[in-house]
Order: sequence, then structure tokens, then C-alpha cells
Amino acid sequence: MILSELTASIARKQTDLKAQDTTLAVKTLITLMRETLASGERIEVRGFGSFELRQYEARVARNPRTGEVVDLPERHRVYFKPGKELRQRVNAGMQ
Repeated sequence: MILSELTASIARKQTDLKAQDTTLAVKTLITLMRETLASGERIEVRGFGSFELRQYEARVARNPRTGEVVDLPERHRVYFKPGKELRQRVNAGMQ
């Protein structure tokens, strides 16, 4: 599902809101999440999951195609851990 499909789906379910309002709400939520993670804070949504930053040390790697040695700098990545309720719903839906 892409952003436009998500906002359209919300607008269909929330008939009292305009499509523009749902688009603005979703974009605002994503912006807030981006800013929170960029400042190094953790986001936890009960029943859904949590987002946090994980730090990866600098290391030496190899390009698998050429075998060339590549220096990878220290970096941060966003890590998502699904909540118990989300895991259960996904597993139940996949069977």
C-alpha cells in the first residue's frame, strides 16, 4: 500500500472527514515520526510496535560483484519491532 492508497482507504472509512484532511493527518504523522527518530528518540505504539534507532559501527566490507574492499562508515538505521497484537494478527491472517 502506498501513501495515496492509505489516505484514500482512511477517507472511505471515515466519511465525516474530507480526503484532504486525511492526507494532511497522515503526512503530519509521518513528519512527526521522522523528526522524532532523527532526534534519537524512540516511538512506541501499543498494539502495533516500536521504532528505534540502532547504531552500526564502521567496518570494512567487500563488493560481492567485484571483490573490491569498501569502507563503510558508522551509521544509524531505523529498527521496527512489531508488537504482540500485530504479530498475532499477521500470523493468523497468513494461515
